[in-house]
Amino acid sequence: MKKNKSGSLIKCLLQLNSLAPLNDQQPKHYGITSPISLALPKDSDVELTRKLCEALKPYGVFEEELELQRADIDALCVAPRHVDRSDFFTSFYEKLKEQEEVKDLRAVEEAFVPVIKLSFDGIEIDILFARLALQTIPESLDLRDDGLLKNLDIRCIRSLNGCRVTDEILHLVPNIENFRLTLRAIKLWAKRHNIYSNILGFLGGVSWAMLVARTCQLYPNAVASTLVHKFFLVFSKWEWPNPVLLKQPEECNLNLQVWDPRVTPSDRYHLMPIITPAYPQQNSTYNVSASTRTVMIEEFKQGLAITDEIMLNKADWSKLFEAPNFFQKYKHYIVLLASAPTEKLHLEWVGLVESKIRILVGNLEKNDFITLAHVNPQSFPGPKNEFSTMWVIGIVFKKMEGSENLNVDLTYDIQSFTDTVYRQAISSKMFEPDMKITAMHVKRKQLHQLLPNFVIQKRRKHSTDGVRFITDTSLDLSLDGDSSMSVPSPTALSKTCTFIGTASPPG
Repeated sequence: MKKNKSGSLIKCLLQLNSLAPLNDQQPKHYGITSPISLALPKDSDVELTRKLCEALKPYGVFEEELELQRADIDALCVAPRHVDRSDFFTSFYEKLKEQEEVKDLRAVEEAFVPVIKLSFDGIEIDILFARLALQTIPESLDLRDDGLLKNLDIRCIRSLNGCRVTDEILHLVPNIENFRLTLRAIKLWAKRHNIYSNILGFLGGVSWAMLVARTCQLYPNAVASTLVHKFFLVFSKWEWPNPVLLKQPEECNLNLQVWDPRVTPSDRYHLMPIITPAYPQQNSTYNVSASTRTVMIEEFKQGLAITDEIMLNKADWSKLFEAPNFFQKYKHYIVLLASAPTEKLHLEWVGLVESKIRILVGNLEKNDFITLAHVNPQSFPGPKNEFSTMWVIGIVFKKMEGSENLNVDLTYDIQSFTDTVYRQAISSKMFEPDMKITAMHVKRKQLHQLLPNFVIQKRRKHSTDGVRFITDTSLDLSLDGDSSMSVPSPTALSKTCTFIGTASPPG
């Protein structure tokens, strides 16, 4: 079993002393262009990197041995040709079920990348499977070898892709330690600023790693403090949708589909393409929407402004990692609630609903009256003592001249999203009665009535009027009162209500 690991703990002293590339014979340049600067680090850069290490420590980004033992694990099971995928999802699955340490075991065989998910002694583990055309699996197997892909099932190729991309990235950066420390800082920043989630249309870990790797290629001799600053400089000014590439794509004559807008028309519509370096090259950010790209570009610009101050010693690194208050940022929000009758069904239902929220964001973006739909990647427990999960989407409405109170009907946008979710649940035979999706419009001052107290940092004194829970089995949530957006509900609620509805499966 081969694991994707971020490597051992970076020692800051090692980081500060390992300024030269690890390879003895350094090529003229890394990546598809010449570097922007070959400048060596100054003493002040090294000092800023030391301060960056100190600023990162309280967030636990350096894995101590104990933390590594409790960390989430993405694992890849590589099997020889006589072991079939069906064995992985039957006999191996049953073996796992017999282990008393295994909890929350579930097989997602129909996923784009099939996976077995489980919790082992409290550690969350995702296990992928790849069957290679080999009689045995040697310990020295190099997954970067493109020849391994020959005659493979497409699902096996997708399963191998994660490890292959990770290995390739590490071979394409000038200095692995500088890369890792910079990536730790950028990933922490992205999580703190609510823009870390591939499934919801932001960037996932691999995409952030590729952006950092490209920065390292452009500034091959820079230390982490400089690389963080240059990261924001490069990508706040990047002319999307020009793709980010770590190396020129190679054709292996295996007839696998690769990202190529010249050949594939759908690739031309990708808004923020970041292309994986391993064959078959894919866009890791196909989920990015107009809204999520807008949010990320704005965050890049703010990150540049802060790191400009840090470079001039006008601010500390802690300022970069301050979490903005998402719940004070917008005047209007849509709260999405997914509920199920049991814990097991809730686990499956939430996973499906979350994977489709980007469809809702896309629907809202197409609405003529909406400028931006920003989904918060963090989910929250539902407001009742039941198996439910909430997501919050910040909404910006277009300013219409001569229209103080704008009435916008979002019923169709919500309904088409819920229909998609229910169809998927029914077709995959996952749907059970009492699996529900509820949506409602909430104004900023009403959020504290739905969310946990610790989430709303700047609570104001408000009346408890405004949010009304219908205490029947439909789990209807409604908002009374002074909203500037009234949404017709499919249920028999008052005309002033801004509850959007509890959806039922089509048909």
